[in-house]
Amino acid sequence: MAIRVHHLNKSRSQRIVWLLEELGLPYELVRYQRDAVTNFAPPELKAIHPLGKSPLLEDDGVLIEESGAIVQYLLDRYGKGALQPAPGTPAALRHLQLLHFAEGSAMIPLLLRIYVSRLGDGGVPLHGRIDSEVTNHFDYLESILEPSGYFIGDSLTGADIMLSFPVGIAVKQAEGSRWPRLQAFTAAIEARPAWQKAMVATEG
Repeated sequence: MAIRVHHLNKSRSQRIVWLLEELGLPYELVRYQRDAVTNFAPPELKAIHPLGKSPLLEDDGVLIEESGAIVQYLLDRYGKGALQPAPGTPAALRHLQLLHFAEGSAMIPLLLRIYVSRLGDGGVPLHGRIDSEVTNHFDYLESILEPSGYFIGDSLTGADIMLSFPVGIAVKQAEGSRWPRLQAFTAAIEARPAWQKAMVATEG
């Protein structure tokens, strides 16, 4: 049975498809469309997982949730050492931290900005703190990007794949010009053939 990705349009699951393309693994893509009015995932996803969220990966009858866990699973099971540092090295620990930083830290202020913006005047008292957190998190990422243009070492890793989503959003924010290295990172990612193939598959 091929790997199956439950993909919601305009979602983080694009990263999983991109990783599969980088690894050259066959997969089946099951597409779901957001509600045109609410932008929520459709109820059909709840038939797969109670939270009705994406990405979800099926492999050998096992359902795996959470982007970082899926990336680590695919690298460990199928990567053959590719796209991650050697186990037990300082770089491997750094890789693990950045895998989780993407969702556990970097995405939080971006999501808060989106949700609070919908409150209108009621959200105004929160704008300063949210803006500060966006700046803090992405100033940090700008500072740790390696001269190679990657977050760890001299080549693409799972950490880059995970961080590509929040970074891609951040560089399009009002503050985006303060992060030229992150802008260059995003441009380099989007030039990769595997990334482009994944975008065609997920947006088609």
